[in-house]
Amino acid sequence: MSIYMTMKRLLAVAICASPIVAVGACAHPPAEPEARAEYKRTNDPAEPTNRAIFAGNKFVDDNALQPVARAYQEYMPSRAQKSVHNFVSNLGQPTVALNDVLQGNFSRSWNTIQRFAINTTVGGAGLFDVATDWNRPGHKADFGQTLGVWGVGPGPSVQLPLLGPSNVRDTVGTVIGAVANPTNFIPGGAAATIGMAAGAAGAVDGRARALSATDSLEKQSLDYYAASRSATAQRRAALVAEGKAGDVDRQKDGAPSVPARVPAAAAEAAQ
Repeated sequence: MSIYMTMKRLLAVAICASPIVAVGACAHPPAEPEARAEYKRTNDPAEPTNRAIFAGNKFVDDNALQPVARAYQEYMPSRAQKSVHNFVSNLGQPTVALNDVLQGNFSRSWNTIQRFAINTTVGGAGLFDVATDWNRPGHKADFGQTLGVWGVGPGPSVQLPLLGPSNVRDTVGTVIGAVANPTNFIPGGAAATIGMAAGAAGAVDGRARALSATDSLEKQSLDYYAASRSATAQRRAALVAEGKAGDVDRQKDGAPSVPARVPAAAAEAAQ
């Protein structure tokens, strides 16, 4: 087993254990009616534990990921940034196509397969998004979304170490995605090396793209934890609704325009 696959499986185990740890450490529901109603509305029974993990994530983000992302955004030429984004996004297209099929969105899957074929060949191994120019726009799809399309509810909020705000359904989806990614089954060391490089580049690129949204959210919110939790819930609900609609937007990128995960945008690199 390659080092890359081993790391991904260890990550999957850690993520899988996070909800169990969080639920096990949850506080008792408040007795006051108003506080109890708010407790149920946010669906965050492990909030004390989640806030502690969020604080740790924010420390890592403030002192490691953000500085690198800001330097990348400032010093990397915009065309090079676009090529990095296109390359990482193209590597994720097989997973998108697989989830399209699992959701019964066969027209979207065919569109994704065409995108992958065009950008891998004409687009120079995915460095250029020729497919969008040829009226084959991209969209996002993952296993958490697929579970939502099948009718699985989000469940309680969960803070994942290094990956940020999530919920039980999407945490399970992340585990499935880490293990079942089609690129994991490509033999050879080169595939693992490319996967690791793309993961690192995608983490930096994703965080750089989310900077404006997270900076604004942090400045404008009285409670950054609650605001990020709400923004993530809205983004994921929009993505599930998009998967249920199953449309291929021929006019623009099909991904919903909502805030990225905060504070750790590394999760976006897996898509």
